[in-house]
Amino acid sequence: MMETARSFRTVARLTLPCAFGMVPLGIAFGVLVVQSGLAWWWAPAFGGLIYAGSLEFLLLAAATAATPVSPAAVAVTTLLVNGRHVFYCLTFPLHRVAGPLARAYGMFALIDEAYALTSVPPGRDLSGPQLIAMQILLQTYWVGGGVLGATVGGAVAAHLPDLSWVLTGLFAVLATEAVRALRSARVPLYALGCALVAWLVAPGQFLLVAMGLFVAGTVGAAAYGERAAVRDA
Repeated sequence: MMETARSFRTVARLTLPCAFGMVPLGIAFGVLVVQSGLAWWWAPAFGGLIYAGSLEFLLLAAATAATPVSPAAVAVTTLLVNGRHVFYCLTFPLHRVAGPLARAYGMFALIDEAYALTSVPPGRDLSGPQLIAMQILLQTYWVGGGVLGATVGGAVAAHLPDLSWVLTGLFAVLATEAVRALRSARVPLYALGCALVAWLVAPGQFLLVAMGLFVAGTVGAAAYGERAAVRDA
């Protein structure tokens, strides 16, 4: 029992910085839900069933648009916005999770924050149960923020500042922590280079091109490193 409590405290401390970004952004989403004319319970419905951050904002706009949006347009938008999640599966330690239901949830809840936290120590060393606990906590932050924003949104909407910077700030903090843990800025600088190239050559599909370049480069670097290790052995 004490070991379980200690394990949960480790996960809670690990995810706490994400709460400072996810909860305010969830509040902003909840406020937008009620401002769009939907009932408050749509906020936890989006966060519980879709759970895709920025995509939820786009789907909310599509759901409340005066002109119906075709399913094909929704599918293409989803691919463009969340296509990067396919690459996350390459290194996310889902093999540590036991049981089909837990694995299914692990795949469903594989968001940017979960991937970032498990990319560097100490998140890289989490056990299977800790991974699922981490993902549950992250979704709780998001859904809880949405409920808070939707239920009290009418009272606070006029007093809320622009929260569009929160998600960017969150990932800036995560990237900074990754540099500190790895003691190297090589990967963030390479990611920045990929982003600049994608912005210049394909601004309309910026995210997919940037992620594709980043993955291709890291896979190529890994393959080169393996060949060099075999050659030097």
